[in-house]
Amino acid sequence: MQKIGIVGAGQMGSGIAHVCALAGMDVLIHDISMERIESGLATISGNLARQANSGKITEENRVSALKRLSAAQDMSELGAADFVIEAATEKEAVKQEIYKALCPVLSPDAILATNTSSISITRLAAVTDRPEKFLGVHFMNPVPVMQLVELVRGIATDDATFAAAQSLCSKLGKETSVSEDFPAFIVNRVLIPMINEAIYVLYEGVGGVAAIDKAMKLGANHPMGPLQLADFIGLDTCLSIMQVLYDGLADTKYRPCPLLVKYVEAGWLGQKSGKGFYDYSTDMPMPTR
Repeated sequence: MQKIGIVGAGQMGSGIAHVCALAGMDVLIHDISMERIESGLATISGNLARQANSGKITEENRVSALKRLSAAQDMSELGAADFVIEAATEKEAVKQEIYKALCPVLSPDAILATNTSSISITRLAAVTDRPEKFLGVHFMNPVPVMQLVELVRGIATDDATFAAAQSLCSKLGKETSVSEDFPAFIVNRVLIPMINEAIYVLYEGVGGVAAIDKAMKLGANHPMGPLQLADFIGLDTCLSIMQVLYDGLADTKYRPCPLLVKYVEAGWLGQKSGKGFYDYSTDMPMPTR
C-alpha cells in the first residue's frame, strides 16, 4: 500500500491525505473540481507548516510530505492507487454515485474504503464491484490530531482487506477500534445523541448555549462543550447521523431535535458557514441563543 487515493478534498479528506503523506505514502487527491483539490492541498500545506513551526515534525518531513501529494483532477488517475478512501459528504446517494464512477477505473486488487461516520458499510459495499474488498475506515476529526480510527467490516469484507486496513492505520500511527456494522458505529452512536440531547436542553429553555457548554466542560470535564463541538463537526453532519440512527434503529430516543433541523434549514451549519450555535463573525464567537 504505497499509493493512496482520496476522494474528497474537504476537512476529512485533506486530513487523511495529510497523515498518509507524512507517513511516507504517495497520495492522489480527487474532488469534483480543481478548485476544491487546490483548496484541500492549501489546507494540508498550512497544517504541515504549523506542525513544523511547533516542532511536531521536522522541516524535512514537511517538504517530503508535500512532494508526495498530487492532484488527481480526473477520477481515472486513481486507477494507480492500491487503497482508495472515499471521504465525501455524509449522503448515501452521493457516495453511491462516486462508487459507480470509481470502481471501473480501479485495479481489480485495489481496496475501497469509506470514511462514513454512520452509514451501513454492507449497504454501501453492495453498490460496488468489490464488496469483499470494501470496508469502513472512520477517522476522527481533526485527523492529524486524533488517534482513533474505527474499522467497520461489512458482511462481505474478507480477512485480507481487514488486515490491510489495520496495517495502514498502524503505519499512520493510529489506534483502531473495531465496530460491528450498526448505525453510527461506536463513537457517533454515543457522541451524537449526547449532542442532540444538549440541543434539546437548549430548545426546551433549560439553559442557554454558553451555560450548557460551560456546564459540560467544567461539570463533566469535557474539553469542548457539546454545542461548540456540534458547530465544529457541522450541524448538517450531526443531523445526518441522527437521521441514520432514527431510521436504522426505529427508536424515538434518536429523534433529531427540531431546533437542530431548523438551524440546518437556515444554513446555520456551524464553523464552516460562519454561524451555528455560535456566531463566528467576530474575534470571540458569540452564542446565537
